[in-house]
Amino acid sequence: MSSTQRRRLNPPSQDSDSDDSGFLDERILLLVLESIKWDLQVICLTASVNRKLRATAKRLLWRKLCVYRAPRMVATLANGAPNGRIGGGWDSLAKLMFYCCGCESTRHFKLSGPSPSHFAIASRFSKTSGRSFLTKKCRGDLLFVSDPCEHPMGDKEDDLGIYRGVFRGFMRSKTRACLIRRQVAFEERVRCPYCGTRVWSMTTARLVPKSAARRLGSRDGRLEYFVCVNGHLHGTCWLVPLSSDEEVCDQEEDGDGDDDDDGSEEIDGKAYNHQTVTNGSTSSLGEDVLGDEPIN
Repeated sequence: MSSTQRRRLNPPSQDSDSDDSGFLDERILLLVLESIKWDLQVICLTASVNRKLRATAKRLLWRKLCVYRAPRMVATLANGAPNGRIGGGWDSLAKLMFYCCGCESTRHFKLSGPSPSHFAIASRFSKTSGRSFLTKKCRGDLLFVSDPCEHPMGDKEDDLGIYRGVFRGFMRSKTRACLIRRQVAFEERVRCPYCGTRVWSMTTARLVPKSAARRLGSRDGRLEYFVCVNGHLHGTCWLVPLSSDEEVCDQEEDGDGDDDDDGSEEIDGKAYNHQTVTNGSTSSLGEDVLGDEPIN
């Protein structure tokens, strides 16, 4: 027998990143994760072990986590989606649920310094809030948006609010159709922090209604948000300081905030001592998403 034939019969041992190393039956893995209530940190660590577990997490574990932590929102997002697929993948949706992306200055929103990203202990996503981010002609779309995560910026500055959201069926949405019809260009220096794809600035597109500022607790013109090709939204705003005799009205406005030029279509927090704020709503139109302790 030649040396070549012997090598074929006795292949070298695989390294620790082999697809077959340390993993025998994913059913056991699912039972373990179910018993610990789909712990976010454990899934992150599991996905970092090797290629096979990364693929398993991408194909299965992130979806299980999303369904367990936000069943109503996930059911709504998956309703009508081809084969129940989510734009950008389940891993991107899981990241959006549990991760505040932080903020740096953009051409329409200037900061004295960047604000750090972090895992959010708790967030509330609401399609009632999402409706406030849609112009009158796009109100037929369905969008979930989180309450803003507060980031203190110093004694002489207002607090920074960072928020995120996700469209259902963005490829067929009227928002996307409007962006394409207006030939809005992608942003050059901004990418989606959740799936890495190109984004549109809704400020540049003039698709930011005044109701968005009121819903966030900000003022008109003091916010910006982006939407990526997979329908993920992320944005920032300056939060109005509230006093005992001042309240922010969160009622929606019927108007658009910007005139349309074509009018043809109808349509509990620990990280960095920041808390996710809520408006006290317990409506079934929203859902609380609880995360875990920040990963060290």
